[in-house]
Amino acid sequence: MAEALFLAGLLVAAFVGFNIGGSSTGVAFGPAVGAGTVSKFGAAALMTVFALAGGHFVGREVVNTLGSEIVTSEFTMLVSIVVLFFIGFALFLSNVVGVPASTSMTAVGAMAGLGIAQGTLNWGEIGRIITWWLVSPVIAFWISGVIGRYFYPALVERFAIPQSEGSLLYLDRPGGLPRPVLGENTTRRELAGTILVVGIGCYMAFSAGASNVANAVAPLVGNGSLQMTPAILLGGGAIGLGAFTIARRTMDTVGNDLTDLPLLAALLVAVVSSTIVTFLSALGIPASFVIIATMSIVGLGWGRATRTTKISQTVQGETPDVSVGALTADAPDAPTVGGSAGTPSETNKQPIGEPEDIPRAADLFEPETTARVIFTQNIVPAVATVAAYLVFKFVPIF
Repeated sequence: MAEALFLAGLLVAAFVGFNIGGSSTGVAFGPAVGAGTVSKFGAAALMTVFALAGGHFVGREVVNTLGSEIVTSEFTMLVSIVVLFFIGFALFLSNVVGVPASTSMTAVGAMAGLGIAQGTLNWGEIGRIITWWLVSPVIAFWISGVIGRYFYPALVERFAIPQSEGSLLYLDRPGGLPRPVLGENTTRRELAGTILVVGIGCYMAFSAGASNVANAVAPLVGNGSLQMTPAILLGGGAIGLGAFTIARRTMDTVGNDLTDLPLLAALLVAVVSSTIVTFLSALGIPASFVIIATMSIVGLGWGRATRTTKISQTVQGETPDVSVGALTADAPDAPTVGGSAGTPSETNKQPIGEPEDIPRAADLFEPETTARVIFTQNIVPAVATVAAYLVFKFVPIF
């Protein structure tokens, strides 16, 4: 019986990791795939490697938090299986509709449902986690706001990824030893830009692994069924399986359906969000990349739009109406996520406080898709929390 439960626990943990891979790969590599800088297969391979690295080098603290500090009751194998099932099932629902959900909020929600039902919830630890959940989006907003207000125009002027026809690189064998050389139409700028886009996607994958591997295996580590390193290998491998299969839908949603966000803006959001999530993971906080990234986008747009006013005017309430369309004002023909790549023709670098031509009509987000994403990202953790509470509260076996 014990062996059967252990096997069931491994299978359910792999199911959770599989769905995490489906959700997180779209967030990490959706912009790169949408911009045509990496294939879906290449994105899945990179996601597997870097998510495993993030879980191994940073994610151990998050495993400890989820496995032993949120609830004070013991994670029996049966309890672990049920908790993991609710996490995996809720994430599976989000992947079915092609929406990347917050895996960390879903995992914490399922464990909170268990703790509330059994009266073993560590309210102090939950309070610490929720405090960071509230603070981290504010930090993301202000960091991105400063970048948008003071640095974004100069970055737009310097950033462009012209996409030429043909291969980016090919192998030349002048003396028998193959060496990579630029393709016929490839420029050094194109090569450098492509490497940057893919490299930031890898950084996001590392960040996702640091935060999310724990969501798949923490209960099994908490009950002593698995040691830390084998558990991380199991979680990372399952994430890779999800990246190669179910993640194709979420990559389409993030890379093509959700937004025409300029590629530069998407990369800035990725760097800010990934850095905050990695920092929180090192503290043992399971962070929501989705929410942090959303506030980073809003902050970047706010900072860009408020260049038309001075700080003194902003404090006095003279802030102009903010539109995400402000992010495209400087380079209407620049590369976009899911759009075509080009070279910015001109950058408006008016001094701060001077009028600029910042269009409000160009709303970058598809309203229908955005509403579906927001609804799903809120309902998925709620489903996991309520389901776990009802089962552990009213099913006699528990």
